[in-house]
Amino acid sequence: MDKRKIIHSLFKNRVAILATMHKKEEVISPILENELGIEIVVPEGFNTDQFGTFTGDIERMGDQYDAARHKAMGAMYLYDKTLAFASEGSFGPHPVIPFVPFNREIVVLIDKENDIEISGITTTTETNYGHKVVRNFQEAYEFSIEKGFPEHRVVIKVNQFTSDKNHMIKGITNKADLENAVEFALKNSYDGEIYIETDMRALYNPTRMRSIEAATNNLIKNIFNLCPKCGWPGFKLINKKEGLPCSWCGLPTKLALSYHYNCKKCGYTEEKLYPNGAKQAEPGNCQYCNP
Repeated sequence: MDKRKIIHSLFKNRVAILATMHKKEEVISPILENELGIEIVVPEGFNTDQFGTFTGDIERMGDQYDAARHKAMGAMYLYDKTLAFASEGSFGPHPVIPFVPFNREIVVLIDKENDIEISGITTTTETNYGHKVVRNFQEAYEFSIEKGFPEHRVVIKVNQFTSDKNHMIKGITNKADLENAVEFALKNSYDGEIYIETDMRALYNPTRMRSIEAATNNLIKNIFNLCPKCGWPGFKLINKKEGLPCSWCGLPTKLALSYHYNCKKCGYTEEKLYPNGAKQAEPGNCQYCNP
């Protein structure tokens, strides 16, 4: 099966919309154009903030996947195209280690001409995501430097929970502007405390931009994962089954025993045993041998 020939028969020489206003095309477009043979166009004036902002002044539309999908669909219909891409990020505490910040990026492909919808995902702890209550400029500046300022920009809010865009200053890029923003927020604060957070918009956050690039590469990998039965792209991992046996006691561990894949086109399903290449788990991963 010539994967590239099959993929190019579906995508090559088509024009696709990339729904972004935050320069994501810098890392997404080269990968998609090179691997799929398409031309990426970024629509002028398309406001992706309407689907949600990290600062909370606009609530996100649905969950993370929903927001990315709404962006792609909105741009596709507005500009009368049948192929679109969009991405969405989320940030918060690590699901297992709560004190470690965590970033999850999704890049989605929607192809109405061929009825294809595929996503790429990456998760990482390599993020500068953070926030803090501060009382003066020095505290705000020290936080900013710790988070990679000025290459990574920051946001000042009058208080942590404000959704009033007039009570926040985004995209702060130099020390003088930071000082002015802190002064403004303190004047409007009722208790002498203000809030600073990292600006997580892609164009102001090089670390996040690398995560978006990784998610795009994962999308390409998923596109080229063809169904063994019908040859359609996006043969998708839908479930991970735990239970890889311990090499000492033979009891099941939390590690993956198999992955289950499904084809949306023809419905074919497949179970792949030992997805990580090992048929047994090290005792250190066993809750009985290493409680």
